[in-house]
Amino acid sequence: MDIKNYEFWFVTGSQFLYGEEQLKSVAADAEDIVNKLNESGKLPYKVVFKGVMTTAERITKFMKEANYNDNVAGIMTWMHTFSPEKNWIRGTKLLQKPLLHLATQYLNKIPYDTIDFDYMNLNQSAHGDREYAYINARLQKHNKIVYGFWGDEEVQEEIADWQNVAVAYNESFNIKIVRFGDTMRNVAVTEGDKVEAQMFLGWTVDYWPVSDLVEYINGISEEEIDAAYKDLASRYEMVQGDNTKEHYEHSVRYQLREYLGLKKFMDEKGYTGFTTNFEDLHGLEELPGLAAQLLMRDGYGFGAEGDWKSAGMDRLLKIAADNVATAFMEDYTLDLRPGHQAILGSHMLEVHPLDIGGKDDPARLVFTGREGKAVDVTLSYFNDGYKVIGYSVDCHKPEAETPHLPVAKQLWTPTVGLKEGAERWMHAGGGHHTILSFSLKPQQIKDLFGMLDVKVDFIE
Repeated sequence: MDIKNYEFWFVTGSQFLYGEEQLKSVAADAEDIVNKLNESGKLPYKVVFKGVMTTAERITKFMKEANYNDNVAGIMTWMHTFSPEKNWIRGTKLLQKPLLHLATQYLNKIPYDTIDFDYMNLNQSAHGDREYAYINARLQKHNKIVYGFWGDEEVQEEIADWQNVAVAYNESFNIKIVRFGDTMRNVAVTEGDKVEAQMFLGWTVDYWPVSDLVEYINGISEEEIDAAYKDLASRYEMVQGDNTKEHYEHSVRYQLREYLGLKKFMDEKGYTGFTTNFEDLHGLEELPGLAAQLLMRDGYGFGAEGDWKSAGMDRLLKIAADNVATAFMEDYTLDLRPGHQAILGSHMLEVHPLDIGGKDDPARLVFTGREGKAVDVTLSYFNDGYKVIGYSVDCHKPEAETPHLPVAKQLWTPTVGLKEGAERWMHAGGGHHTILSFSLKPQQIKDLFGMLDVKVDFIE
């Protein structure tokens, strides 16, 4: 995935009224929290303590420094004491990185036997955090609030989830999608405004003719294909089926040629996602099937039928999920029997010999999915801009084998039920191209696109 080793800066709010000794105590407590968060092993990225903030000038300078440090993925704040929040206005307005407000307290209890006014003055998190939250709400920062004792696993898990989507937010502005051909003719849902996508999501979307890709594919050597074939055979079961040995091996090798050619093209030109279209395959023997699957495995974003919005979403959510169990999918067929209601989804179903594209039937990976909870999301474009539509789903394996459907597939049912989930999805304007992730949570989807200022309609 080649994701930068980001860090997060942590600052604590206070004021001069309490005296220097108290401010030293505030700093010591905050630094201890940061050290123990890092030592917990729960956070995917390092937290760096940057001190106690007491003046508007220092806060503003700090926020500017965070903006211009490319290694910083976000800011974490905590109000140990009362911190006059007018001091935070200018700096917070200038902040262009994700912001997490950790509403916590150094101790997880009230020390009834020893508590006095000095303790109350020093441990005013309940007081200071609310004043701080008010100004962020008024500034409409879309910041994350994590509430609870910093040492609890649940709180640390929330911070970790937020760190992952904050990194995805930063990386979203590095996403580059290459379109080989246009979108599928007469299809509406794959369309969108590429300029607005760059304005709000940070994505660059370019067109390149298939002929330029063909040059890369044809330039792959037989030795490179030999090595890739050997690696493939070591990882997967090779099923010849009804094909002759010669036809089977040629098809697999050609898909590997496409895989290596696509990868070389994207790597040389800085692209992290791509689209194909079976209506534009001039110069290719086969639609990329196995090739697209292997590239998704590697972390590249993919969208079928020219759907660059799905390619960008696939790449973005793979970043947030560390490329674990997250992939492009399509809704295909339904089981509507009571007690069995489900959607049978797949990706690259066009690789099946349906006469689509008028090319040879390509090799592909075949699997039957997995059990568990997941999220399924899509990105749609409307007159007033982009909207993410999603729902929680319960995933299942097929109830029986499908010997006449040799494709990768996954069954899922919206957690709210198939009828309600599908109706709400369609009323919201969600399409049939989706990104399914077993790694991400509904709140992470809301947090990520809240950072990007994109509307989210998540069905729960």
